[in-house]
Amino acid sequence: MARLARLWPFVVIAVLGLWIARLDYLRADYRLTLTNERAAWSESLAAADRARLNAQAGYSDRLASAAQGYAADLAKRQPIILRSRDTVTRYEQTDAGRALCLAADRVRGAAADRDALFAEPPRSTEGGGGPVPSISADHPG
Repeated sequence: MARLARLWPFVVIAVLGLWIARLDYLRADYRLTLTNERAAWSESLAAADRARLNAQAGYSDRLASAAQGYAADLAKRQPIILRSRDTVTRYEQTDAGRALCLAADRVRGAAADRDALFAEPPRSTEGGGGPVPSISADHPG
């Protein structure tokens, strides 16, 4: 017992040393885990950035392709539009076309009719002439 009384400080130091070694092991394991997680997140962020850049490039390609397609469609339609305008003009100059096509004074007459039809200013909606009369057909009962 006397011998144990003399060695107890060494036992405490040994226990403290083991405890510090265990803490050092846990700290190293924690840092390794943290480093691995950061690497995994970095890889996933880089993959997300690559996917975003690929999506942007794909969108740019689709947009350019659509613009080219639209321009090509317009270029294809332009001769049809000019040709159909020429066809109408030539048809208007024939006897049958003169009979069916409106002359300039008839077009002006249609515009005058429209102006006369809508010449009256719109009435105010405020303070109308009372309630709207009911129609018996509108009532279900």
